[in-house]
Amino acid sequence: MAGISAIAVLTGGWLFHTWEKIPASIRIKAGVQQQISFHVPAWGEVYLPKQDDQEAIPAADMQVKQTETKESLRIDLYEPTTLVANRTQSYLMNVKLFGVFPFKTVDVEVIPDEMLIPAGVPIGIYVKTDGVLVIAQGDFEGINGSRKEPAAHLLQEGDYILEADGEQIESKQQLMDKIADTYGAEMVLTIRRGEEVFDVKVKPEQNVEGEYKLGIWIRDNAQGVGTMTYLDQNREFGALGHGINDIDTTMLMDVKSGSLYKTEIVAVKKGEGGSPGELTGIIDYNPDNKIGTIRVNSAGGIFGVLNDDAADSIRAEALPIGLKQEVKIGPAQILCCVDGETTPRLFDIEIRQIHLDHDNVNRGLELLVTDPELLEKTGGIVQGMSGSPILQDGKLIGAVTHVLVNDPARGYGIFIENMLSQ
Repeated sequence: MAGISAIAVLTGGWLFHTWEKIPASIRIKAGVQQQISFHVPAWGEVYLPKQDDQEAIPAADMQVKQTETKESLRIDLYEPTTLVANRTQSYLMNVKLFGVFPFKTVDVEVIPDEMLIPAGVPIGIYVKTDGVLVIAQGDFEGINGSRKEPAAHLLQEGDYILEADGEQIESKQQLMDKIADTYGAEMVLTIRRGEEVFDVKVKPEQNVEGEYKLGIWIRDNAQGVGTMTYLDQNREFGALGHGINDIDTTMLMDVKSGSLYKTEIVAVKKGEGGSPGELTGIIDYNPDNKIGTIRVNSAGGIFGVLNDDAADSIRAEALPIGLKQEVKIGPAQILCCVDGETTPRLFDIEIRQIHLDHDNVNRGLELLVTDPELLEKTGGIVQGMSGSPILQDGKLIGAVTHVLVNDPARGYGIFIENMLSQ
């Protein structure tokens, strides 16, 4: 029995390792030969997804180039394979182990062959939530000395308050004023919880000072410093490499509007084991210092449009993007500003591990800072460097996202294709 258990464990481990070596999605550039090599004993068949009641059909617009010419789109995933597609299109690939056992379905997406300008400049970020975010719910002492919990079992952490008695709520102060104006009368709050929107009735209570309260802590904005990753030919930018999460709930914030501002790095707190470092920037939220508009806050970063002057100030050369299958373990560089610099510089890093199918979209790359100067200044990766472009072999391949708290020289990055897909 022990031998059978050991075999089962080994088999399970091998299957899991094989599963991770095949990404859930493969992207290739239109009109460009792209080589994939997963070195797994499996075959894949590429199809156009079926529409309505139609059956899936072979992908007629894609070609496969291997050691021998093959008429079908049956791909050997053990040997290096070159794919060519002439137009943007989404496909599916059914993967079978040993060409027999159904194993995994992979999205194959043909994307435009675009060039992006790696930015690496620090940015000041300000976003307003879509509604008012509930960050905690609790009790308070009432006017008669008893404990009050008006919102208990009605509101919870992560809820967004959209309306109060039919009036749209756009700020924390507005909601506080509405609660005060009830003088204890029941009010109706419109709540968004996840994808669901509904109404709740709640009756404010007086605290020891005689003020009417609901017993909730709320937030309506967030701000901070980060790094811009790229700029495209339409002045559209991507930054951070991860979303803006609320500091208390850790949830991705629903953003109604946001802006980018000029910022200057004035100090560096060096990272040490167990204590993350930080870039300290000065942000003047004067409208004259606004350089762009944030349109999207997603798991893969923040995205929007720069104004003309800000876009013109980024003078780096546009580079091709490097897809997952093009990234290699070994030397690379990051582009960023530290210690009061206004022009981004390249610093050496090493890519230690590549996770083609990581559950966390922001941790596809494991990084090690090797540049002596950057290690001396920052200790490695610090807060504020999120979004720093990662370059390898003349291509933009990703962005820095996280630091390992116990070892600031090490951290994670997101594949650039995962940022673009957001």
